[in-house]
Amino acid sequence: MDRNSDDDDDGNALQNAPFNGEAPLLSSNLFMDQVGEVVLTLNSDGLSWNSLDSPENGGASCLGIKLENEVPNEVKLSDVYAVELITKGAIYKSKLPKAGAVLLGFEPYDSEMYRFTVHSFQKSKTQPNLWVLAVYTFGHKDLPTCEMWVNRVNAFLNMEVGRPKNLLIFIHPMSGKGNGRRTWETVAPIFVRAKVNTKVIVTQRAGQAFDVMASTKNKELSSYDGVLAVGGDGFFNEILNGFLSSRYKAPYPPAPAGFVHPVGNDHCSSDYDLNETVTETSQHDEDQSHQDQSPLLGSEQYHGSRLPNSNQDTDFRIPSERFRFGIIPAGSTDAIVICTTGARDPVTSALHIVLGKRVCLDIAQVVRWKATATSKVEPLVHYTASFSGYGFYGDVISESEKYRWMGPKRYDYAGTKVFLRHRSYEAEIAYLEVDAEHTNSVSNKGYSCSRAQTFRNSNKCERVICRRNCNICNTNSVDMSSTATSTTPYSRPEEARWLRSKGRFLSVGAAIISNRNERAPDGLVVDAHLSDGFMHLILIKDCPRALYLWHLTELARKGGNPLNFEFVEHHKTTAFTFTSSGKESVWNLDGELFKAHQLSAQVFRGLITLFASGPEV
Repeated sequence: MDRNSDDDDDGNALQNAPFNGEAPLLSSNLFMDQVGEVVLTLNSDGLSWNSLDSPENGGASCLGIKLENEVPNEVKLSDVYAVELITKGAIYKSKLPKAGAVLLGFEPYDSEMYRFTVHSFQKSKTQPNLWVLAVYTFGHKDLPTCEMWVNRVNAFLNMEVGRPKNLLIFIHPMSGKGNGRRTWETVAPIFVRAKVNTKVIVTQRAGQAFDVMASTKNKELSSYDGVLAVGGDGFFNEILNGFLSSRYKAPYPPAPAGFVHPVGNDHCSSDYDLNETVTETSQHDEDQSHQDQSPLLGSEQYHGSRLPNSNQDTDFRIPSERFRFGIIPAGSTDAIVICTTGARDPVTSALHIVLGKRVCLDIAQVVRWKATATSKVEPLVHYTASFSGYGFYGDVISESEKYRWMGPKRYDYAGTKVFLRHRSYEAEIAYLEVDAEHTNSVSNKGYSCSRAQTFRNSNKCERVICRRNCNICNTNSVDMSSTATSTTPYSRPEEARWLRSKGRFLSVGAAIISNRNERAPDGLVVDAHLSDGFMHLILIKDCPRALYLWHLTELARKGGNPLNFEFVEHHKTTAFTFTSSGKESVWNLDGELFKAHQLSAQVFRGLITLFASGPEV
């Protein structure tokens, strides 16, 4: 065994070793499972190994066919989530024969060895957003040598910034097809290996996660690095609202002159005390037979209930860079996970979490002022992370309630019935104009066209897709040390210019993110961003059923143009108001049913942080 440090096997050599990423900090001759004898080297940025058994050019062949070893020869420490000693056992030689030899499979070395494993991941060759677990096993006849390597690598992993140590986890046992528990059991070993302490709560009733998040004292919540939802978008929404309901004090959304409630200079209703936050709590069947919903096809219903602010022991800073949210997908659609990690895969999401990935996410505040046309004005606050929809979207979730016995298939059935019904609604929508100056100040690029054009002309614009290390989301990103509650472009009402659209609509939608999912591979708005401070208002005016079917077909097609129609309006904005002309109105908020005759909404840029890094492509 050779190494470039003292023979002392304790961790002292690490402190005196150069930390420049060039000179090796440690190097040894070891045996790597399914590779053979290698020289393993530790640098400040990762591990690398060179085989001593293969020819220099790696050109092993079998029956005249050149064979390539697919095992990588390096791994970054930032991609390693655990290293551990395992039981003494066999190490197998390379699966590639030397030149001229015949491929016979794996062959163990003559004697068993002490072994340790390095846990990391590899990106799928066909789906770069899909992360696959990778385990590299090394062996040596000397136990202290293996222990030294484990201690050294762990010392570096402990210096990785942002990796969680303590997490609060909620499991929705009936999410999607009832796979919540099994999904968690699949990924739990990843958290164990990464030495993440977890407090796991399997919900037993509807609204339990909301109640726990709302009632937990800030001091206790601060002991966690984040909270995870094992479920779908609707379950995450419940946890999000429980978190914000008693902690986030924000002004009501701005509104144009003539809106029903009086608006002061601070955008707040002068008739109501903003120190009292009104939030929704879900009322589901006690057996939780509901499913988590798509932002397009949902069915969880909210009956408004007033929840006063809890008497918190300490302040909890929002936004918070340290405290993050995570989602292990187990729902029916999982649009938020797809948009933030690029894959609907529990293992991929778990790896993003234990490796401490970070991405900011915009959150919309939706305030219902009147539940029906005859009800009194009473503000009710709800927060959404992906989508708010009215008309077709609300009708589908209402209709699907009648067919719970069908399971997830009821959404397709209800959607078909609502489509054939082809019902439109009279309403008035007002939205804040966003001029080019404000758009460019936030997005740097964004649209190169005018603000209020419909999407049929925006295909001439440069469409910048949100992805990992997105320049738009990272430009002028939210200052986590700021205590400001509103991050919309307009801080004074006199700066705002309101535009209006009135008529009959098949649907009204407000997309905060693109909302990619298996039914809509590009989402509702292909170039919506995770944290640019804008939402996309999509107004589908009344049109013949055949044209609406064409629109839905384009929505379901990869590379389609669902907004490229005369009857579609697409506006990029920071706030909007809605007033129905009918007696009753139903909205879909992140898959939650929400009755609102009149509401207003605004977006807060980067209000929360997720354990994610954005999609690769």
